[in-house]
Amino acid sequence: MYLGLDLGTSGVKATLIDGEQKIIGSASAALDVSRPHPGWSEQDPADWTRAADAAIDGLKKAHPQALAAVRGVGLSGQMHGATLIDESDKVLRPCILWNDTRSFRQAAALDGDPQFRALTGNIVFPGFTAPKLAWVRENEPEIFAKLRWVLLPKDYLRLWLTGEHISEMSDSAGTSWLDTGKRNWSESLLAATHLEERQMPDLVEGTDSAGTLRPELASRWGMGPGVVLAGGAGDNAASACGMGTVGEGQAFVSLGTSGVLFAANASYLPNPESAVHAFCHALPNTWHQMGVILSATDALNWHAGITGRSAAELTGELSDTLKAPGSVTFLPYLSGERTPHNDAAIRGVFAGLGHESSRAALTQAVLEGVAFAIRDSLEAL
Repeated sequence: MYLGLDLGTSGVKATLIDGEQKIIGSASAALDVSRPHPGWSEQDPADWTRAADAAIDGLKKAHPQALAAVRGVGLSGQMHGATLIDESDKVLRPCILWNDTRSFRQAAALDGDPQFRALTGNIVFPGFTAPKLAWVRENEPEIFAKLRWVLLPKDYLRLWLTGEHISEMSDSAGTSWLDTGKRNWSESLLAATHLEERQMPDLVEGTDSAGTLRPELASRWGMGPGVVLAGGAGDNAASACGMGTVGEGQAFVSLGTSGVLFAANASYLPNPESAVHAFCHALPNTWHQMGVILSATDALNWHAGITGRSAAELTGELSDTLKAPGSVTFLPYLSGERTPHNDAAIRGVFAGLGHESSRAALTQAVLEGVAFAIRDSLEAL
Protein backbone atom coordinates (compact mmCIF):
# COMPACT_ATOMS: atom_id res chain seq x y z
CA MET A 1 0.00 0.00 0.00
CA TYR A 2 0.98 3.61 -0.57
CA LEU A 3 -0.15 6.82 1.09
CA GLY A 4 -0.42 10.11 -0.80
CA LEU A 5 -0.59 13.39 1.12
CA ASP A 6 -1.61 16.57 -0.70
CA LEU A 7 -1.30 19.89 1.13
CA GLY A 8 -3.66 22.27 -0.66
CA THR A 9 -4.62 25.81 0.22
CA SER A 10 -8.09 24.80 1.42
CA GLY A 11 -7.27 21.44 2.98
CA VAL A 12 -5.07 18.37 3.36
CA LYS A 13 -6.11 15.20 1.56
CA ALA A 14 -4.79 11.72 2.35
CA THR A 15 -5.31 8.88 -0.14
CA LEU A 16 -4.49 5.17 0.12
CA ILE A 17 -3.72 3.24 -3.08
CA ASP A 18 -2.59 -0.30 -3.68
CA GLY A 19 0.16 -1.61 -5.94
CA GLU A 20 -2.16 -1.49 -8.94
CA GLN A 21 -2.92 2.20 -8.27
CA LYS A 22 -6.46 1.40 -7.16
CA ILE A 23 -7.84 3.87 -4.64
CA ILE A 24 -8.60 2.14 -1.34
CA GLY A 25 -9.82 5.19 0.55
CA SER A 26 -9.31 8.89 1.16
CA ALA A 27 -9.89 11.40 3.92
CA SER A 28 -9.41 15.15 4.22
CA ALA A 29 -9.30 17.99 6.71
CA ALA A 30 -10.05 21.63 5.97
CA LEU A 31 -7.68 24.59 6.23
CA ASP A 32 -8.40 28.31 6.52
CA VAL A 33 -6.46 31.21 5.03
CA SER A 34 -5.71 34.33 7.08
CA ARG A 35 -5.78 37.69 5.25
CA PRO A 36 -4.73 40.24 7.90
CA HIS A 37 -4.14 42.99 5.32
CA PRO A 38 -5.12 43.57 1.67
CA GLY A 39 -2.96 41.41 -0.58
CA TRP A 40 -1.78 39.21 2.32
CA SER A 41 -2.42 35.46 2.50
CA GLU A 42 -1.04 33.33 5.33
CA GLN A 43 -1.42 29.99 7.08
CA ASP A 44 -0.04 28.61 10.34
CA PRO A 45 2.13 25.54 9.56
CA ALA A 46 0.84 23.95 12.78
CA ASP A 47 -2.57 23.81 11.07
CA TRP A 48 -1.01 21.76 8.24
CA THR A 49 0.29 19.10 10.62
CA ARG A 50 -2.98 19.01 12.55
CA ALA A 51 -4.93 18.61 9.30
CA ALA A 52 -2.57 15.91 8.00
CA ASP A 53 -2.82 14.09 11.33
CA ALA A 54 -6.63 14.30 11.22
CA ALA A 55 -6.79 13.04 7.62
CA ILE A 56 -4.51 10.08 8.35
CA ASP A 57 -6.48 9.30 11.51
CA GLY A 58 -9.59 9.22 9.31
CA LEU A 59 -7.94 6.61 7.10
CA LYS A 60 -6.88 4.61 10.15
CA LYS A 61 -10.46 4.44 11.39
CA ALA A 62 -11.84 3.44 7.98
CA HIS A 63 -8.99 1.27 6.63
CA PRO A 64 -6.70 0.19 9.50
CA GLN A 65 -5.31 -2.90 7.75
CA ALA A 66 -4.56 -1.06 4.51
CA LEU A 67 -2.85 1.79 6.40
CA ALA A 68 -0.78 -0.74 8.33
CA ALA A 69 0.46 -2.14 5.02
CA VAL A 70 1.78 1.22 3.77
CA ARG A 71 5.41 1.04 2.60
CA GLY A 72 5.79 4.41 0.89
CA VAL A 73 4.44 7.95 1.21
CA GLY A 74 4.21 10.56 -1.57
CA LEU A 75 3.91 14.30 -0.94
CA SER A 76 2.44 17.01 -3.12
CA GLY A 77 1.42 20.51 -2.18
CA GLN A 78 0.80 24.17 -2.79
CA MET A 79 3.93 25.86 -4.10
CA HIS A 80 5.95 29.00 -3.34
CA GLY A 81 5.04 29.38 0.35
CA ALA A 82 7.75 30.78 2.64
CA THR A 83 7.90 28.65 5.79
CA LEU A 84 10.59 30.12 8.04
CA ILE A 85 12.28 27.86 10.61
CA ASP A 86 14.85 28.57 13.32
CA GLU A 87 17.79 26.46 14.51
CA SER A 88 15.52 24.23 16.62
CA ASP A 89 13.00 23.75 13.77
CA LYS A 90 10.54 26.16 15.41
CA VAL A 91 8.30 28.13 13.03
CA LEU A 92 9.16 31.83 13.21
CA ARG A 93 6.00 33.35 11.67
CA PRO A 94 2.92 32.30 9.68
CA CYS A 95 3.75 30.96 6.23
CA ILE A 96 3.41 33.56 3.47
CA LEU A 97 1.42 31.75 0.77
CA TRP A 98 1.64 31.55 -3.03
CA ASN A 99 -1.19 34.06 -3.56
CA ASP A 100 0.24 36.68 -1.21
CA THR A 101 1.27 39.79 -3.16
CA ARG A 102 2.75 42.01 -0.44
CA SER A 103 6.28 41.60 -1.85
CA PHE A 104 5.54 43.10 -5.28
CA ARG A 105 8.13 45.86 -4.80
CA GLN A 106 10.80 43.38 -3.74
CA ALA A 107 9.86 41.11 -6.65
CA ALA A 108 10.27 43.97 -9.12
CA ALA A 109 13.67 44.82 -7.65
CA LEU A 110 14.90 41.23 -7.91
CA ASP A 111 13.45 40.86 -11.41
CA GLY A 112 15.49 43.92 -12.40
CA ASP A 113 18.62 41.87 -11.72
CA PRO A 114 19.13 40.03 -15.04
CA GLN A 115 20.64 36.93 -13.44
CA PHE A 116 17.25 35.92 -12.03
CA ARG A 117 15.54 35.45 -15.39
CA ALA A 118 18.74 34.06 -16.91
CA LEU A 119 19.19 31.34 -14.28
CA THR A 120 15.60 30.53 -13.25
CA GLY A 121 13.93 30.97 -16.64
CA ASN A 122 11.14 32.94 -14.98
CA ILE A 123 9.99 36.38 -14.01
CA VAL A 124 10.38 36.94 -10.28
CA PHE A 125 6.68 37.01 -9.40
CA PRO A 126 5.48 38.44 -6.06
CA GLY A 127 4.03 35.02 -5.26
CA PHE A 128 7.41 33.29 -5.52
CA THR A 129 9.45 32.59 -2.41
CA ALA A 130 12.54 34.77 -2.84
CA PRO A 131 10.77 38.18 -2.80
CA LYS A 132 8.88 37.09 0.32
CA LEU A 133 12.21 36.64 2.09
CA ALA A 134 13.33 40.05 0.86
CA TRP A 135 10.12 41.50 2.34
CA VAL A 136 10.73 39.74 5.67
CA ARG A 137 14.30 41.04 5.81
CA GLU A 138 13.10 44.62 5.25
CA ASN A 139 9.99 44.54 7.42
CA GLU A 140 10.66 41.88 10.07
CA PRO A 141 14.44 41.96 10.55
CA GLU A 142 14.22 40.24 13.95
CA ILE A 143 12.59 37.26 12.24
CA PHE A 144 15.12 37.23 9.41
CA ALA A 145 18.00 37.25 11.91
CA LYS A 146 16.75 34.01 13.49
CA LEU A 147 16.24 32.23 10.17
CA ARG A 148 17.96 28.85 9.80
CA TRP A 149 15.81 27.09 7.16
CA VAL A 150 13.42 28.14 4.40
CA LEU A 151 10.99 25.33 3.57
CA LEU A 152 8.17 25.02 1.07
CA PRO A 153 4.81 23.97 2.56
CA LYS A 154 4.85 20.26 1.63
CA ASP A 155 8.48 20.07 2.78
CA TYR A 156 7.46 21.35 6.20
CA LEU A 157 5.12 18.34 6.32
CA ARG A 158 8.15 16.21 5.38
CA LEU A 159 10.10 17.70 8.29
CA TRP A 160 7.25 16.78 10.63
CA LEU A 161 7.00 13.29 9.15
CA THR A 162 10.72 12.46 8.94
CA GLY A 163 12.80 15.08 10.74
CA GLU A 164 14.63 15.78 7.45
CA HIS A 165 15.10 19.11 5.62
CA ILE A 166 14.60 17.97 2.01
CA SER A 167 12.89 19.37 -1.09
CA GLU A 168 12.70 18.34 -4.75
CA MET A 169 13.10 20.00 -8.13
CA SER A 170 9.54 20.80 -9.27
CA ASP A 171 8.61 22.70 -6.11
CA SER A 172 12.02 24.34 -5.65
CA ALA A 173 11.87 25.69 -9.21
CA GLY A 174 9.16 28.08 -7.99
CA THR A 175 11.36 29.81 -5.42
CA SER A 176 13.46 32.05 -7.75
CA TRP A 177 16.59 30.49 -6.20
CA LEU A 178 16.95 27.40 -8.41
CA ASP A 179 19.13 27.24 -11.49
CA THR A 180 16.31 25.52 -13.37
CA GLY A 181 18.45 24.25 -16.25
CA LYS A 182 21.13 22.78 -13.96
CA ARG A 183 18.62 21.66 -11.25
CA ASN A 184 20.73 23.09 -8.41
CA TRP A 185 20.44 25.93 -5.90
CA SER A 186 22.14 29.07 -7.21
CA GLU A 187 24.55 30.60 -4.71
CA SER A 188 24.44 33.96 -6.51
CA LEU A 189 20.63 34.16 -6.47
CA LEU A 190 20.55 33.25 -2.79
CA ALA A 191 23.20 35.87 -2.07
CA ALA A 192 21.05 38.49 -3.80
CA THR A 193 18.46 37.92 -1.05
CA HIS A 194 21.12 37.74 1.72
CA LEU A 195 20.79 33.97 2.12
CA GLU A 196 23.19 31.02 1.88
CA GLU A 197 22.80 27.54 0.45
CA ARG A 198 23.09 26.08 3.96
CA GLN A 199 19.68 27.65 4.69
CA MET A 200 18.06 25.67 1.89
CA PRO A 201 16.90 22.04 2.13
CA ASP A 202 18.78 19.27 0.36
CA LEU A 203 17.54 18.62 -3.17
CA VAL A 204 16.40 15.32 -4.65
CA GLU A 205 14.40 14.33 -7.72
CA GLY A 206 10.72 13.67 -7.17
CA THR A 207 11.22 9.94 -7.73
CA ASP A 208 14.04 9.66 -5.19
CA SER A 209 13.63 8.57 -1.57
CA ALA A 210 13.62 11.53 0.82
CA GLY A 211 13.56 10.32 4.40
CA THR A 212 11.72 7.66 6.38
CA LEU A 213 8.67 8.05 8.58
CA ARG A 214 9.52 8.78 12.22
CA PRO A 215 8.99 5.64 14.36
CA GLU A 216 6.61 7.40 16.76
CA LEU A 217 4.30 8.42 13.91
CA ALA A 218 4.51 5.01 12.24
CA SER A 219 3.56 3.38 15.56
CA ARG A 220 0.69 5.81 16.12
CA TRP A 221 -0.82 5.04 12.72
CA GLY A 222 -0.18 1.31 12.97
CA MET A 223 2.51 1.18 10.29
CA GLY A 224 5.68 -0.86 10.33
CA PRO A 225 9.24 0.49 10.42
CA GLY A 226 11.12 1.91 7.44
CA VAL A 227 8.24 3.59 5.58
CA VAL A 228 9.94 5.63 2.84
CA LEU A 229 8.90 9.11 1.69
CA ALA A 230 9.36 10.01 -1.96
CA GLY A 231 10.72 13.38 -2.98
CA GLY A 232 7.25 14.14 -4.33
CA ALA A 233 6.24 17.19 -6.32
CA GLY A 234 4.59 20.56 -6.40
CA ASP A 235 0.84 20.19 -6.81
CA ASN A 236 0.62 20.62 -10.57
CA ALA A 237 3.65 18.50 -11.38
CA ALA A 238 2.17 15.75 -9.18
CA SER A 239 -1.13 15.98 -11.05
CA ALA A 240 0.76 15.77 -14.34
CA CYS A 241 2.51 12.56 -13.27
CA GLY A 242 -0.80 11.08 -12.15
CA MET A 243 -2.33 11.77 -15.57
CA GLY A 244 0.74 10.76 -17.55
CA THR A 245 1.38 14.32 -18.73
CA VAL A 246 5.13 13.93 -18.92
CA GLY A 247 5.98 14.17 -22.64
CA GLU A 248 6.11 16.90 -25.25
CA GLY A 249 2.70 17.79 -26.70
CA GLN A 250 0.78 16.76 -23.57
CA ALA A 251 -1.09 19.32 -21.48
CA PHE A 252 -4.01 19.80 -19.09
CA VAL A 253 -6.04 22.50 -17.37
CA SER A 254 -6.29 22.47 -13.57
CA LEU A 255 -9.02 24.46 -11.81
CA GLY A 256 -8.33 24.85 -8.11
CA THR A 257 -8.04 27.99 -6.00
CA SER A 258 -5.75 29.06 -8.84
CA GLY A 259 -6.02 28.02 -12.48
CA VAL A 260 -3.21 26.40 -14.43
CA LEU A 261 -2.59 25.49 -18.05
CA PHE A 262 0.21 22.92 -17.76
CA ALA A 263 2.32 21.77 -20.73
CA ALA A 264 5.01 19.09 -20.52
CA ASN A 265 8.27 19.71 -22.41
CA ALA A 266 10.96 17.45 -23.85
CA SER A 267 13.62 20.00 -22.86
CA TYR A 268 14.13 23.19 -20.87
CA LEU A 269 12.29 25.99 -22.75
CA PRO A 270 12.28 29.23 -20.73
CA ASN A 271 10.45 32.31 -22.03
CA PRO A 272 10.07 34.62 -19.03
CA GLU A 273 8.83 37.61 -21.04
CA SER A 274 5.55 35.76 -21.64
CA ALA A 275 4.88 35.48 -17.87
CA VAL A 276 4.73 31.71 -18.42
CA HIS A 277 6.50 29.61 -15.78
CA ALA A 278 9.29 27.24 -16.84
CA PHE A 279 9.88 24.71 -14.07
CA CYS A 280 11.55 21.36 -13.51
CA HIS A 281 9.14 18.46 -13.79
CA ALA A 282 8.94 15.88 -11.01
CA LEU A 283 10.73 13.29 -13.19
CA PRO A 284 14.52 13.48 -13.70
CA ASN A 285 15.74 15.48 -16.70
CA THR A 286 12.27 16.73 -17.64
CA TRP A 287 10.72 20.19 -17.49
CA HIS A 288 7.34 21.82 -17.98
CA GLN A 289 5.68 25.19 -18.57
CA MET A 290 2.63 26.68 -16.88
CA GLY A 291 0.35 29.61 -17.47
CA VAL A 292 -1.08 30.53 -14.07
CA ILE A 293 -4.10 32.62 -13.05
CA LEU A 294 -4.47 33.43 -9.36
CA SER A 295 -8.27 33.24 -8.93
CA ALA A 296 -10.05 30.31 -10.59
CA THR A 297 -12.48 28.52 -8.26
CA ASP A 298 -11.51 31.27 -5.84
CA ALA A 299 -13.47 33.70 -8.05
CA LEU A 300 -16.65 31.61 -7.84
CA ASN A 301 -16.17 31.13 -4.09
CA TRP A 302 -15.81 34.91 -3.69
CA HIS A 303 -19.03 35.40 -5.69
CA ALA A 304 -20.74 32.80 -3.48
CA GLY A 305 -19.68 34.65 -0.35
CA ILE A 306 -20.97 37.97 -1.68
CA THR A 307 -24.34 36.57 -2.79
CA GLY A 308 -24.89 34.31 0.22
CA ARG A 309 -25.37 31.26 -2.01
CA SER A 310 -23.20 28.18 -2.35
CA ALA A 311 -21.18 27.66 -5.51
CA ALA A 312 -23.42 24.70 -6.37
CA GLU A 313 -26.56 26.81 -5.97
CA LEU A 314 -25.15 29.53 -8.20
CA THR A 315 -24.11 27.21 -11.00
CA GLY A 316 -27.39 25.35 -10.59
CA GLU A 317 -29.20 28.51 -11.68
CA LEU A 318 -27.53 28.18 -15.08
CA SER A 319 -28.93 25.69 -17.55
CA ASP A 320 -26.87 22.86 -19.00
CA THR A 321 -27.18 24.40 -22.46
CA LEU A 322 -24.00 26.02 -23.76
CA LYS A 323 -24.50 29.78 -24.07
CA ALA A 324 -22.72 32.52 -25.94
CA PRO A 325 -21.02 35.07 -23.67
CA GLY A 326 -23.48 37.28 -21.84
CA SER A 327 -23.65 41.06 -21.67
CA VAL A 328 -21.79 41.18 -18.34
CA THR A 329 -18.01 40.78 -18.32
CA PHE A 330 -15.95 39.75 -15.29
CA LEU A 331 -12.18 40.07 -14.92
CA PRO A 332 -11.05 37.58 -12.23
CA TYR A 333 -8.07 39.51 -10.88
CA LEU A 334 -9.12 39.39 -7.22
CA SER A 335 -5.53 38.80 -6.02
CA GLY A 336 -3.66 40.40 -8.92
CA GLU A 337 -2.59 38.24 -11.85
CA ARG A 338 0.39 36.30 -13.15
CA THR A 339 0.00 35.07 -16.73
CA PRO A 340 0.03 37.07 -18.91
CA HIS A 341 -0.06 40.38 -17.00
CA ASN A 342 2.40 39.95 -14.09
CA ASP A 343 0.54 42.64 -12.15
CA ALA A 344 0.10 42.34 -8.37
CA ALA A 345 -1.96 45.52 -8.13
CA ILE A 346 -4.56 44.73 -10.81
CA ARG A 347 -8.02 43.93 -9.39
CA GLY A 348 -11.27 42.33 -10.52
CA VAL A 349 -14.03 44.09 -12.45
CA PHE A 350 -17.68 43.57 -13.37
CA ALA A 351 -18.51 45.53 -16.52
CA GLY A 352 -21.67 45.85 -18.60
CA LEU A 353 -24.05 45.79 -15.63
CA GLY A 354 -27.65 46.87 -16.27
CA HIS A 355 -31.02 46.73 -14.54
CA GLU A 356 -31.59 43.45 -16.32
CA SER A 357 -28.42 41.85 -14.89
CA SER A 358 -29.53 38.97 -12.67
CA ARG A 359 -27.53 36.93 -10.21
CA ALA A 360 -27.34 34.19 -12.84
CA ALA A 361 -25.90 36.67 -15.34
CA LEU A 362 -23.15 37.55 -12.85
CA THR A 363 -22.43 33.87 -12.19
CA GLN A 364 -22.13 33.23 -15.92
CA ALA A 365 -19.77 36.19 -16.20
CA VAL A 366 -17.56 34.82 -13.38
CA LEU A 367 -17.27 31.42 -15.10
CA GLU A 368 -16.56 33.08 -18.44
CA GLY A 369 -13.96 35.37 -16.90
CA VAL A 370 -12.01 32.41 -15.55
CA ALA A 371 -12.33 30.54 -18.87
CA PHE A 372 -11.05 33.50 -20.88
CA ALA A 373 -8.19 34.02 -18.40
CA ILE A 374 -7.14 30.41 -19.07
CA ARG A 375 -7.32 31.24 -22.80
CA ASP A 376 -4.91 34.13 -22.14
CA SER A 377 -2.44 31.53 -20.81
CA LEU A 378 -2.93 29.42 -23.95
CA GLU A 379 -2.07 32.45 -26.08
CA ALA A 380 1.02 33.07 -23.96
CA LEU A 381 2.15 29.46 -24.33
